[in-house]
Amino acid sequence: MKNIIITGTSRGIGYELALQFAKAGHHVLAISRKTPQELIENQNITCLAIDISNSDELLQVERFLTQTWKKVDIIIHNAGSLLNKPFTQITSEEFQNVYKVNVFAVAELTRICIPFLSKGSHVVSISSMGGIQGSMKFPGLSAYSSSKGALITLSELLAEEHKEQGIAFNVLALGAVQTEMLKEAFPGYEAPISAKEMSDYIFNFALTGNQFYNGKILQVSSSTP
Repeated sequence: MKNIIITGTSRGIGYELALQFAKAGHHVLAISRKTPQELIENQNITCLAIDISNSDELLQVERFLTQTWKKVDIIIHNAGSLLNKPFTQITSEEFQNVYKVNVFAVAELTRICIPFLSKGSHVVSISSMGGIQGSMKFPGLSAYSSSKGALITLSELLAEEHKEQGIAFNVLALGAVQTEMLKEAFPGYEAPISAKEMSDYIFNFALTGNQFYNGKILQVSSSTP
């Protein structure tokens, strides 16, 4: 039984992952601003209703780990903020808010969890094909795609800094997945992969991927985008 932290569990991929790990008998700490009733009712899931972009609220994670779990086996940085807006129309606050969720919160949550990670732990960050250097880029995603590129580089550096401890850091750069977030940003677009199908892939990768990869970026996409 593993202790698994998942962010962005109110819907989409994160929601599916939380249920999948819980049903497999693992202990899940589900972090999101809103908490679905089905997660609350699951005995293998502990829910924290917090805004990960707020560093003060993230301290609740530290308290939980100190008082309850004592160790973490897997972290899945799944929460994301997607803004589709022309660059010249994006306010400074909007741009910063995307980075707060997609980069700064990942860094802060990882920093909090490092003392509870050990040899064999696996940190998986969910990035985007838009963050891959040289990949096809799309107008309106300057904040989102650039933040996902920063997440990739951060993960590579964390893998290097913690390789002697046996802690693996890997990134899954996803193509389009049919989630609520995608619908909100791109109304009418139909992605070829469902949230449940992608969660199946991430579920297996989180459990076994660290045996084969560290500091790697895997492109998980069957289409463009």
